[in-house]
Amino acid sequence: MTEPTHHEPHDESLGTRLNWLRAAVLGANDGIVSTAGLVVGVAGATSDRGALLTAGLAGLLAGSMSMAAGEYVSVSTQRDSERAALALEKRELREQPEAELDELTDLLADRGLSRDVAREAAVQLTERDAFRAHARVELGIDPDRLANPWHAAGASFLAFTVGALLPLLAIVLPPSSARLWVTVGSVLVALTFTGWWSARLGNAPAGRAMARNVAGGALAMGVTYAAGSLLGASGV
Repeated sequence: MTEPTHHEPHDESLGTRLNWLRAAVLGANDGIVSTAGLVVGVAGATSDRGALLTAGLAGLLAGSMSMAAGEYVSVSTQRDSERAALALEKRELREQPEAELDELTDLLADRGLSRDVAREAAVQLTERDAFRAHARVELGIDPDRLANPWHAAGASFLAFTVGALLPLLAIVLPPSSARLWVTVGSVLVALTFTGWWSARLGNAPAGRAMARNVAGGALAMGVTYAAGSLLGASGV
């Protein structure tokens, strides 16, 4: 009888892909909440479709550009730090090869290998590619897959924009009598989904994540709508 094949993925990039996907979900969630809060707040002050569209577009562009710029700076700093650490490791391997071999042996032993096995593994890894072995085991960095700040910025811009489009379209497309309820309802449904998906990615309980997401979005819309209504009533 044929044994069942085990297909569990062990691709080294799996964790990276999951992190990117989680960041995309959170970016879309930010786009939904911030833009919904903005347009609902403006809707509390005026029902003019042009004003709502202008506010929504301004919020979408400002938010997406801010997210992209922040992600670019953050990932650029991370990449610079990784490059500096890799450069230092190259120099240490060139100047102190024996000390680096001992260090790799200690690191492998700390992971549960016996001392003899750790030494043999360290020797074989060093003979194959000492730099990559130390980068991955000692630093936790894959030198062939350093973070790309342009990719990060583009992904953040796109994720935020996709999320922000939902409340923007929901507030300007329906008739004035229904636009507020359509916006609130669609936003809460979207936040339920993003809460569920983020929980799934992190293997966390979905119920609490969805409840937190929906409650946060509802609170944001409630506060901004109240502020807009007060400003509209005062004629400011």
